[in-house]
Order: sequence, then C-alpha cells, then structure tokens
Amino acid sequence: MTSPTGGDDAADALGDGAVGGRRLARGITATWWYTASAVILFELLVVLFAMAALAESGRTVGAVLVVGLGGLVWWGATMVLLLAYRHRDETAGTGPWQRFLLPLVVAALYAVVAGTVTGMWTVAGTALLAPLVLLNWPRGVRLRLVLAVTAVLIALWVVDQRTGAVDMAAQSTWWMFAAFAILLPVMSVTSLWWWDVLRTLDRARVAESRLGATQERLRVATDVHDLQGHHLQVIALQLELAERLMAKDPDAALDQIRLARTSVDEARQGTRDLALRFRSVPLADEIANAVDLLRAAGTTAESTVDAAADAAPASVLGPVIRETTTNVLRHGGGKWARLSLTRTDGAWRYEIANDAGSSAASPDGSGLEGIERRAAEAGGDVRIDRGRTEFTVVVTVPEGAR
Repeated sequence: MTSPTGGDDAADALGDGAVGGRRLARGITATWWYTASAVILFELLVVLFAMAALAESGRTVGAVLVVGLGGLVWWGATMVLLLAYRHRDETAGTGPWQRFLLPLVVAALYAVVAGTVTGMWTVAGTALLAPLVLLNWPRGVRLRLVLAVTAVLIALWVVDQRTGAVDMAAQSTWWMFAAFAILLPVMSVTSLWWWDVLRTLDRARVAESRLGATQERLRVATDVHDLQGHHLQVIALQLELAERLMAKDPDAALDQIRLARTSVDEARQGTRDLALRFRSVPLADEIANAVDLLRAAGTTAESTVDAAADAAPASVLGPVIRETTTNVLRHGGGKWARLSLTRTDGAWRYEIANDAGSSAASPDGSGLEGIERRAAEAGGDVRIDRGRTEFTVVVTVPEGAR
C-alpha cells in the first residue's frame, strides 16, 4: 500500500543518483559473502585433504608443498571467477572469454603440475574442471555441465584406484579427499543457484516498489485529467458563447461570463478536494507505507503506532512522515530506521531515527525547513539530533492541530 505523494517522493529518492540501487546492493552483500565463503571453504578443504593424504602416503615434502602452494594460487584464480559471477548478466551468456582466460589458464597449469607430481588423475581433474562450473553458463547448460563434470571426477577416481595411484595405507584420507573433490562442483553450483534466487527476489521487490509508485502516479494523473478536462471544456464553451453574444445580447454574454467564473471556482474547489482526498491517508497507513518503502530499499525498518493514530492531525503529520522518509532514503546510512507515533500530554509525537549517513551531519536545507514550518504553523515544534552514529527527528504537535 503506497500513498500517492509518499510513493512519488520515495520513488524519486530511489532513483536519485542510484541511491536506492546502492541500498539494495548493500542489503544482499552479506548473503553474497556467505555464499562465496562456502565455495571458498570447500575448495580449501579439497586442497588440505589432498596435502594430508599425500603426507600420510609418504610422498615427498616437495610434492606436498607443490600441491599446497599451487592450491592457494588455484584458489585465488577461482575467486576471480566468483567475483565476476556476482554481477553476472543472465542474458549475456558466458560473456567475453578474455575476462576468464587468466583464471582458466592458472587452473590448467595447476592441474598439469599437481597431476604430474601426485600421479593422480583426480587431483588434475578437480583443478581443471571445478572452475568451469563458476562461469556464467545458461541454466540448462550449467546443469548438464555439472552432471558431466561430476561423472568425469568419479571416473577419474576409479581410474586412480585401479592404477594404484591411491595408497591403500592412507585410504581413509584419500576417501575424504575424493568425497570433497567430487562434491565440489555440485556444492558450488548449488550455492550459486541460491544466490541467483536471492537476486531474482530482490529485483522483484524493487520492481514491485517502483510499479506501486507508477500506478499511483497514473491514478493521480487520471483523476486530475478527468476533473480539469471537464471544467476546462465547459469554461471554453461558455466563453465562446459569451464572445458570440457580446454584440447581440450583452446581458446574456455577461451571464455566460458569470457562469464561466462559477465553473472556475468549481474547478478550483474540485482540485482542492482531490488534493485533500489524497493527503488524507490515515497516519497508520502512512507509517506502514514508509516502512514498506524503507524495507524495499534494503533498510531494516520497524515502527510503533498508537492505537488511536487516526485521531492525529493527518494534514500536518502526513507530509512530515513522507518528507522524513524521503530524507532517510536519500541521506541515511541505509542499514536501519525506526519510526513511532505516540500520544502524550495532549500532543502527538512523531519520531524517526536512522543510522547516520555521509550527509546526515550537515544541514539538509529545504526539507527540514519545510518540516519545521509545518510544525510551527500547527503550534508544534521540531527537535533534530545529529549524532555521529544516529540521526533523529522528533515532531510534536497539539492534539487539535489543523
């Protein structure tokens, strides 16, 4: 639910300098790092199990170091692919191969060196094939690729067992390595699939917010067009008739001019009534709209509203709620916000607090001045607290304010 004016203000704020986009990007950054960390940890475990199995098998220290140090370089190369996947375009295919050439070359070199040192096809196959699933494949291609890579790794592990490359004295450790190596492609793609789902939901949330604002704009435009179009057409006809009657019947022409003036008054009154109807949204709904818009921008928002909030002066506090919400979207830190509307000592108290942004400590200019002017005209007052970590606006107006 979005109020017309509030929807416009918030939509402008979301589009102002791509601030809304940055808020949303920050809102899912933590989930991205959880996803990437899971893939990274799994890769490191594969390398560690390979080193442990080689050490238990009595391989040389040089072989263990080559697998370990080379594994760190291989891990860094896959990090490049992960970071590229974070901002992938699903419609662009795998994208220009030049971006991924270096990580894939590093993976291929590590596969050759590690496979030669260990004499194991599974080690070489994991190093070479695991990074491939991190590319921006189309959905159907990616699924078939993961199944193929998993099947190849299983086959390579069977070959290593048949050729005696796996030391049976350290069989338990080798089995741990094999399990993690074979599951690495599936686990990586599953984590990336979860990230894709989250991005899709986040884009849907942004689209829903913007669609609500657009729908409100269309509704307001339709109402204004219907109202003003009718009255302007009537006024034009009355003035045209007055012009024709001016020479023949001045009294009748004067009557038409009076009727045109009456139509102007009716149009003006209708416009005022329309504006009042849009502005008279219950304050509980205004705050609910504000919370929804803040959450749509990636901000954690909560509210406290008095049960009798409908009795509060909506004509005064409604624009204040919309203006302060816009200020939080444009100038706040974007992490959290808290709104409350309570009645105390014969007055209504509206408070909004949020984490301080880069510009929260500087005077905001016309926005805060407009809030102070509205409160003063209603016999209320405004208190603004600018802290290092928190920015708070408190507006108090008498119960009977209009």
